[in-house]
Amino acid sequence: MFSHVMIGANDIDRAKTFYDALFATMGGKPGRTDAYGRLVYPHKGSLFMVTRPIDGESATHANGGTIGFAMESAEQAAAWHAAGLAHGGTAIEEDPGIRRHSFGALYLAYLRDPDGNKLCALHRVVE
Repeated sequence: MFSHVMIGANDIDRAKTFYDALFATMGGKPGRTDAYGRLVYPHKGSLFMVTRPIDGESATHANGGTIGFAMESAEQAAAWHAAGLAHGGTAIEEDPGIRRHSFGALYLAYLRDPDGNKLCALHRVVE
């Protein structure tokens, strides 16, 4: 459904350190910088991109917005969360773990990146 997601960052080098660590846990490659100075992470047919805002203002997070990353296992989601914490992220919401919803069990782990963007690692648990 989605071709790409782009978020803003105030410090591209700091963002690269953070997102390189997250994508490594998902089997992705380090981000590359395009001709516009944006970080680009191609992964499983989609793009995740990080840029300084083109209007010259400071990057801010989306209030109420969350970017979810699909994980292959609960262990991968836990490693993703740990990598994020080790590289400048902040744990938010409940501790990583299984949450039961009307649509099934999910292993969820939430972080904020160094610029405040809300991220989620999600693995659908088969019971």
